[in-house]
Amino acid sequence: MQPNTTQDYKPANDELMTLPRPILFSSLACTTAPAPAFTAIPQQYEYAFQLYEEDGERINIESHYFRGWLSLDDETQFRFQWLSDAISGSSPTGAQPGGTQPFYAELDDLRIGIMGAVSRKFGRHTVELEISRSSEEDYLSRGYALKDVWELNEQNTTLTFGLNYLDDTVTVPELGFRNKNTYDVFAGISQIIDKNTFVTANFTLGYADDYLNDPYKVVQRSGFVQVPDGGGGFISVPVTDIHRENRPDSRLRQVFQLEGRHYFERVNGALDAIYRYSHDDFGVNSHTFQVEWRQAIGGHLYITPFFRYYRQSEADFFVQTLDDVPIDEPYGDPSGQGPHYSADYRLSAMDATSIGLKLRWQINETFSLNAAYELYDMEGRGSDAAPSQAYPDADMWTIIVTAEF
Repeated sequence: MQPNTTQDYKPANDELMTLPRPILFSSLACTTAPAPAFTAIPQQYEYAFQLYEEDGERINIESHYFRGWLSLDDETQFRFQWLSDAISGSSPTGAQPGGTQPFYAELDDLRIGIMGAVSRKFGRHTVELEISRSSEEDYLSRGYALKDVWELNEQNTTLTFGLNYLDDTVTVPELGFRNKNTYDVFAGISQIIDKNTFVTANFTLGYADDYLNDPYKVVQRSGFVQVPDGGGGFISVPVTDIHRENRPDSRLRQVFQLEGRHYFERVNGALDAIYRYSHDDFGVNSHTFQVEWRQAIGGHLYITPFFRYYRQSEADFFVQTLDDVPIDEPYGDPSGQGPHYSADYRLSAMDATSIGLKLRWQINETFSLNAAYELYDMEGRGSDAAPSQAYPDADMWTIIVTAEF
């Protein structure tokens, strides 16, 4: 499985997953001069547990996170994260249900990730360097990111620029190692409108190349074989074969996101709304709408119900079978050259909704507790959908314990 397996099966954009990816906790003493003995170092630590369960004994993911933030001095901060994802269950292969080829494949894997980042303030600029690494049995990913946050207009306006690079190695069954490279450039602006309102807009341009297939997804093809009939002739016997999918060997994508938040003083609550549009040259266009209401109750409890709607079109090369694809013999070792084909339901036309509730309890000045539940539902849409059995319904539970000193 790929290092983004968790991302593939979990609903995107939940609060936990938007936090930094895993990090390396290296020695801090060499990064700055030691603080005086009487000076406390501002720091924060979190432990998080997340359980993602698809109905029908599909995918089950148990995730453990440990992360922290430390201010080394007035201008320098270090943050880190470690994560463990235990993944088990079954996932659609791409074959059609009710046939001779298996519709589901069992999987069992463990993903371990670490990430570390150091940021330094230079006048109005805050520059951060991040390095990450994650590994599974058949996937290794190394990530590097550089970001600059520029504060303007008496800190009422913030510009953000950054670069990301992922260097991945995929182990393909029976074929060996394959490489995958991903490059992202992003820019954003945040603006405080008044004391209760702010808006932010972000744009990301991403490019990936080399091996972009899922090594465990297949496409089936119907045919006939000739067998002797015992009387000197032959009869045709229908058979169904499966073949590796063949996606393009490059992908260009653009993502635009707009967010607005307003605090209502009379009810001590805030409304947060997000719209995201994504397009890529696979032919997939997607729209995401999310809204949540953050309500304070007293001085220690916060309740946040939320709703998210997601819709995407199918990829240009999405097919249910190879029966209508003009190709003499499907590729045994797909190179990304045409014709392209995939029966992966994640590339089909679909709709997905999430509804949930987040709770935050500020126990005291040092400790807080967060809990969340999300109900996720995905359905295919129209004739460009995969079989209905491919789309999961899922429950997600999250618990986060935070200590701040």
